[in-house]
Parts: sequence; C-alpha cells; structure tokens
Amino acid sequence: MLIMNLDKIRRYLLLSSILLLAACNLLHKKTSLPTSETVFLPTGKALPVNYVYTPEKAGVSYRVVSYGTLPQWSQQSFGHSLEAFKVSCRKLQSQPLWQLVCQQAQHTGANNHQAKKFFEQYFTPWQISQNGQLAGTVTGYYEPMLLGDIKQTVQARFPIYGIPDDFIVVPISSTQRQGNVRIRLTDKNSGAIAADGIYIANLTTFPINDKTKAIKGRINGNQFVPYYTRAQINAGALNGKAPILGYANDPVELFFLHVQGSGQLKTPDGRMLRLGFANKNDYPYVSIGKYMAHKGYLPLAQTSMQGIKAWLQQHPQQLAEVLGQNPSYVFFRASAEPASGPTGALGVPLTSGYSAAVDSHFVSLGAPLFLATTHPASGFGLNRLIMAQDTGSAINGAVRVDYFWGYGDEAGALAGKMKYPGYVWLLLPNGMLPQVK
Repeated sequence: MLIMNLDKIRRYLLLSSILLLAACNLLHKKTSLPTSETVFLPTGKALPVNYVYTPEKAGVSYRVVSYGTLPQWSQQSFGHSLEAFKVSCRKLQSQPLWQLVCQQAQHTGANNHQAKKFFEQYFTPWQISQNGQLAGTVTGYYEPMLLGDIKQTVQARFPIYGIPDDFIVVPISSTQRQGNVRIRLTDKNSGAIAADGIYIANLTTFPINDKTKAIKGRINGNQFVPYYTRAQINAGALNGKAPILGYANDPVELFFLHVQGSGQLKTPDGRMLRLGFANKNDYPYVSIGKYMAHKGYLPLAQTSMQGIKAWLQQHPQQLAEVLGQNPSYVFFRASAEPASGPTGALGVPLTSGYSAAVDSHFVSLGAPLFLATTHPASGFGLNRLIMAQDTGSAINGAVRVDYFWGYGDEAGALAGKMKYPGYVWLLLPNGMLPQVK
C-alpha cells in the first residue's frame, strides 16, 4: 500500500491553507466556480468544491473538497471501512438524514470496488479546520486486559467500582453555571433543580465548563456537593458505598483502564470479564505525564504510557501522589460475555483500526472520517477511512482524534506511542451540513 509521509502532509497543509483562504472569498458566488469540481446533492442543488460552512462556534470551519485531494484515497481498504460503517448504522438508521445511506450500505457488497463507489456516490467530504489551523492532534487508545480476580485475594487487591450508591446526576441548563440552586432527588441516582428542593448546591464548586450538561455529586447534610476525586477514592472514600465488580492486581494498570474507559479483567482460571464505561465523576482529565515532567521525575519525551508504568513500578512511594494528580474517575459496568469489541459512546462495538473517539460537539457520532497522520511503529503515513464511534474527556476540539488500536498488549504499545499531528475530513451524506452542538 502506498502511504503518505509527514513531509507530504506538511506540503498538503500549505496547499490546503491557500485553498481555504481562497474559498472564504468564494462563498455565495457559486456560479463563478468550475462546474467540473462540483458535488451534486440528491435535491438537485449543487455545492462546489471549496464551499465553506462556518458555524458560529469555536472558530471551526468545514470546507467541501474532492476525493482526489484525500491522501492515498484510492488505496483504502474500503471493504473494512464499509463494515465499520454498517456497525454505525445500528444507531444511525433511525435518524432521517442517515436513513438513505444506511439502507444503501446494507445492499452494498464488501468488495473494495463496490465499497469505494458507495462512499463516493453517497457522501460529501468536508475538511475540518479550527481557528484557521488544519492540523490537529491524533492520539491512540486501546482496550487493556488486566490481571485480577472477581474476589479479593492477596494479589488482587485494587477494587474496580460500579456506580456508587450515593452518586447522583442532576441535569443543568446552558444558563445554569454559577450561584446556588435547590436540588430535589427524583430517584436513587438522579435529581433535578427545583424550587422545592431541600438540598443546596453551589454551582461554582462543581467542575463546570461550556459542555457540561449535568452536575455529578452526593448529599452531605443539606448540601449537594461535588463527587469524590480520584485521590479521595483511592484513599478509601468509597468503602461500602459502591458495588465492586472485581479486583485488579496492579493499581497502575487499573489507572490506565480508567484512561482508556473500558477493558477486560482476566481471572486466574481464565475467565474474562468485560468492563465497560458506566459513568464518571466529571472532573477534567489531567495528564500525569505532564505532572511527572514538571516535577522532574521523567523527561517529557519519556512520559508515554510505557514510560510512566516503568517509572511507577520503580518508585512505588510516589504512586499515590502521581495517580492522585488526575481527579477524573470512571465507574464501570460488567458483562460476563465479552462482545465483539468494547462499546463506544455511540452505543455500538468498536472495530480495531477502524474506530475513533472524537469531540461530538464538532463531529457527528457514527460518521465516516478520513484521517491522515503518522503510524507510531513505522513513522510513515497512516491514512485511513475510519468511523467516529466514541468520545473521551480528553478529546476536545474539532480536529482532535483518538484512534482505536484494538485489544491487548500489542495494541497498547501502539496506542501508548501515538501522539502526532493529523488532518481530518468528515464524510457526510450528500445534502447534510455539519452538525455543531
């Protein structure tokens, strides 16, 4: 397979930047553009290549391009991409704007020629930029396998928690960001802001940002307060307050299970317990690698997942300090029968090498994405048509992708090394504009 190296990507960035500036001057002047470079929509309306859609949010911009500009487009494994898109359609097929393409996908053969024709006929590619920048950051993630047990043993000592009994989620509106509000409980793990609520919540004490749709906390007397941080939980704050799904042998491996959001637990008798994301305390993710570099524990260049694991194994006295720097904490749900892959935010199993986590405020979950970045093992170009099927607390921005490498140690080694510039094209059904939340 031909691949695109980083120098070519940089040259493409320069050319694309020139085209983007030119496109801004061509908006709403469609008749002056060449008709040979036109994407025809099912409605009969035509959008020209270089048409720019700029919603009024976060400096994001989307530009229509031709498939010929996507690096190594013709060399894709379109059959694998189509199968991953069919998985997306399990959720998308109920949405009117996706019904036609999902129906057509089911009737399209998996051979490369038919799959390529399907994408080119039914989708329009949009290149994404943010704040005038075409390049964003691409990282990798995987599904780890932890050694441990269902019951606590001498080796398996570190609990994997389900949703705590006292964990309460309260929806808030876009205008509720500060001040005191009253909370009324609606059931065991949920509440509502209501005038007759008997609990007081000071919103300024919660980790609220522009994307926050709910506050997550607990009752303390007549107060509704933020839920425990990782440091508090690791120190025993959940003792007797949460179901324990199993126990891990290694606290650092358990930490990275939280970072990845899902995984599997292998018991001594060979049983596998799949652990999926159930909820989180909603504190923002904080990089322990950056903290370790700032403290002088490790050079920043060595703060990969593998480097962090090795250092903590050699310095157990710093374990609580380092892990406690990331206040974010994930609660899991368990399944005794592992599915074909971990379930992402879209609600469908992820496909190794063909799924990714994105910021769903800028990229529609389930949509195809064309990604151009660097392969962490070879250093050459990784150019692939994948599906946006997951999200993550550290995945913020329109040109930000977390690439799913799959399951196990080999996938973990690739994911741990991956942090490169990348470029993203969003494929949407013809006639559909990008959806920005």
